[in-house]
Amino acid sequence: MNLSILNQARELKSKLDKAQKELNNTIVEADSGKGAVKVVINGQQKIQSIKISPEVIDPDKAEHLEKLVLEAVSEAIAKSQKLAAKQLRGLTGGFKIPGLT
Repeated sequence: MNLSILNQARELKSKLDKAQKELNNTIVEADSGKGAVKVVINGQQKIQSIKISPEVIDPDKAEHLEKLVLEAVSEAIAKSQKLAAKQLRGLTGGFKIPGLT
């Protein structure tokens, strides 16, 4: 196998490892219901926290709260995925690598 290719592969792996660490430390926030539900997630799509305003906690309106939580979580994940794809796209040269881009 060509030594140059091995060196390029090692360099790419090093850059990807660094990017993964950066994504782990990158925080994205999303909310729904005019801030009633707030979700904090990192660049690796791991939810860090969910905050719910006491004003929207009503046992008779549980479905409304469920909807707000789902909207905030979905938005946070979408933002995080977009951020990760943007960061990793530069490293992979636009190639689609399963599990990375």
